[in-house]
Amino acid sequence: MVSFGDRLREERERLGLSQTQFGELAKITKKSQMLYESEQRSPKADYLTAIAKAGIDVQYVLTGERFASIGKEELDVALEPIGANEGLSPVPMYDIEAAAGAGRLIEHENVESTLYFQTQALSAEGLDPAHLIGAKVRGDSMGSTLQDGDRVIVDCSQRTPDGVFLLRVGEEYRIKRVQRVAGGAWLLISDNHAYEKEMIKPDEMQDVEILGRCRVRIGRIA
Repeated sequence: MVSFGDRLREERERLGLSQTQFGELAKITKKSQMLYESEQRSPKADYLTAIAKAGIDVQYVLTGERFASIGKEELDVALEPIGANEGLSPVPMYDIEAAAGAGRLIEHENVESTLYFQTQALSAEGLDPAHLIGAKVRGDSMGSTLQDGDRVIVDCSQRTPDGVFLLRVGEEYRIKRVQRVAGGAWLLISDNHAYEKEMIKPDEMQDVEILGRCRVRIGRIA
């Protein structure tokens, strides 16, 4: 069973920080951070406040339940239904980070887990649970918008640029900003400016498929 210490370490590693670097953010020593992660000592409120400001999902660390948001509206999300699941909609999280093979469909990939959202909250944002899937983000190409290890909820009913989309490009799945440009081409843009923009010309469209718009990050999509 995943414990508090395991989740704390997972969140620290999601940010790519060592115990020393993480401790500096919270104004504690590396030894104290080690004690927290090994659950030999319990952190105080000021520590939790500091790591929350650094981008840690404190709700997840404390309870094992993630917190998601759409635009300015906040949505509760659970890893499993608690008690009666009336009013909750399941969203399958697909294991597509290692998917390969041109033409393979999302529904043919493995479902690694399921997240549960309040149906009413989804409907208020114009989201139909029947069209939602989830995927895990890999790499740093989307900068702070979507970080390595984040999970993103995708609306498969929305496939018209512009915005942040899950795409199949050849044999790879990618998450990029897609912008329409003159002549019918698409521009694939990474929010991390260390990555160059990629132009998809009209005669190359047969190798590219928009699978859906990224609407919810366990965190936030700007």
